Amino acid sequence: MAVLVATGLYFLLPSPLLFGPRVAIPALELVLFLPLWLANPTRMTRETRGLRLLSIGLVLLIAVANAVALVLLIDQLVTKSSSKGTVLLVGAGQVWVTNMIVFALAFWELDRGGPVTRTRTPRGKLPPADFRFPQDEDQDAITEVAARSSAVSDWSPAFLDYLYVSVTNSSAFSPTDTMPLSHRAKMLMAVESVSAIMLSVLVIARGVSLLG
Repeated sequence: MAVLVATGLYFLLPSPLLFGPRVAIPALELVLFLPLWLANPTRMTRETRGLRLLSIGLVLLIAVANAVALVLLIDQLVTKSSSKGTVLLVGAGQVWVTNMIVFALAFWELDRGGPVTRTRTPRGKLPPADFRFPQDEDQDAITEVAARSSAVSDWSPAFLDYLYVSVTNSSAFSPTDTMPLSHRAKMLMAVESVSAIMLSVLVIARGVSLLG
């Protein structure tokens, strides 16, 4: 669903924020997405090296397309007239939402070996974690809180957990309750925060100019 939302948001972007034909990137994203969905139509239980590469390639494609849209948006907001101000502000919202989705997908794909590894591999054999969630250290809390901890319930993060991390990081411009542990996680969160700050500042400035 997240991939389809990101694909739809790109397809609906204002023309000044598109690079190439409108349907090219969404069509390519769907071509990469289809075999991934056919392999795991309901739950993430199957993974091969090819599927893993396809999945990471899809995330990279969405990320690059949205980064290009962000650059074009910055150029439009800084250098162009206000005649398309409202359209660009709507486009900025689309870019911001897509940015949160793509970083959530990246976190989801990388942490502890990816979604299939996290749910199919015994905890003692999991790769090192990229993120430390509250559930990873709640085992010594009061009973009703400890019941949801990783140690007690064998909890593992799902996509919504990473989407929450991405939304809060993009809104607060810093980690909130989930801490990055690895260098790659820290760099991804830093890039998301910086892009969100740039987008917010430019959108607020353009909004003020339109009101003026």
